[in-house]
Amino acid sequence: MHKFSTEQPSNYDNLEQMDTLELLTNINREDQSVPLIVKNAISQIEKFVDQTVTRMENGGRLFYIGAGTSGRLGVLDASECPPTFGVPDTWIIGLIAGGDKALRKAVENAEDDTDKAWQDLRKFNINDKDVLMGIAASGTTPYVLGGIRKAKENRVLTGGISCNMNAPLSREADYPIELVVGPEFVTGSTRMKAGTAQKLVLNMISTSIMIKLGRIRGNKMIDMQLSNKKLVDRGKRMLMEELDIDEQLADKLLEKHKNIRKIIEMFDSQAKD
Repeated sequence: MHKFSTEQPSNYDNLEQMDTLELLTNINREDQSVPLIVKNAISQIEKFVDQTVTRMENGGRLFYIGAGTSGRLGVLDASECPPTFGVPDTWIIGLIAGGDKALRKAVENAEDDTDKAWQDLRKFNINDKDVLMGIAASGTTPYVLGGIRKAKENRVLTGGISCNMNAPLSREADYPIELVVGPEFVTGSTRMKAGTAQKLVLNMISTSIMIKLGRIRGNKMIDMQLSNKKLVDRGKRMLMEELDIDEQLADKLLEKHKNIRKIIEMFDSQAKD
């Protein structure tokens, strides 16, 4: 009997004998439990977000560390913040065991080194203003646990996202978040429900932080990078709605200033005058 639910046998057997409709229906049935489990962890997520916002308002940064799927999800979430919210890539930093090459291919034994995460973090001069979130479905990954322990020794605020009750990561982190999704459809394949739960929570964390740090106006991404035609068109629509102007003027303003926030603030200033 495995102690942790992430290693428990699937609720389904003889998967290879299921037809495509059965496979898809059963996977979907399992996935439907995930949002409710995340909902039950909101109070844990709230505490971590509020503490992180306070640190970041005072110049701190948020780091994610993880291995395998968990590491990839952290790197993904961090990498999406600059284009979405127009922030430097130094505000939220994602690190994966084995380095960037592990994003595409598994790096043998990378997650088993308890010292490597801290070595990786020190390259960024991590300090007591910063926050470190460890992500590990099992809650037992040595790379993550080692990083969290060293961070605490150096007065870095720590959080942990795991998918097992009372996992070692929860005991180590200052602000543990537990998403106990139960056995996976394919036994032990935590890229499935566990990965989905982690992705949802990382979305919640980074989006809430950025909103509280003033990177959204109303419900719009006014700091997003205008890096392709779709985003330029979205920017035009934002200006038209926010400033009640026509498309021609919105197009002209964007071409000149290339920054949605700058244009809106310019109009706000003129309105006050």
